Amino acid sequence: MTATPAQVAQAAFDAVAAHDPDAIVALGAPGYVDDFVAVGEFKGADEIRAFFADMFAAFPDLTMSVERIVADDSTAVVQWSAAATFTGSSFQGVRATGRRIHFRGVDVMEIRDGLIQHNTIYYDGATLARQIGMLPAQGSRADKMMLAAFNARTRVTAR
Repeated sequence: MTATPAQVAQAAFDAVAAHDPDAIVALGAPGYVDDFVAVGEFKGADEIRAFFADMFAAFPDLTMSVERIVADDSTAVVQWSAAATFTGSSFQGVRATGRRIHFRGVDVMEIRDGLIQHNTIYYDGATLARQIGMLPAQGSRADKMMLAAFNARTRVTAR
């Protein structure tokens, strides 16, 4: 019997929680896509496996919690939260900062014949960048200066 979209989605998050890239990609159809809106698209098992292996190496204590799964015959939507400390290797070209992160997101999974065809992952990339120290804290003096510099540049280039 083929797994339901809700079961496939739960299995995918269980594989992430277990830090198991092979189990993650085993749930995908050949050539499936993970579209991390804040980062980019990863196509096929090799790219997706490499993305997750890199993420687990960068955030060795990553935990994920499924808050809710809503599904029909072909789609599962998963609301989740994650926490980790950026103490491992570089991730997406960013060197580890040792900072603790906590963020929430939503996956929209298209599932057919018990396999993920396409997954769109939404989370707030700016908040994550602030938490790892890539952007200044919201409302801080550095944040206000960066905003002022950006707006000054915009005014100059608009002329």
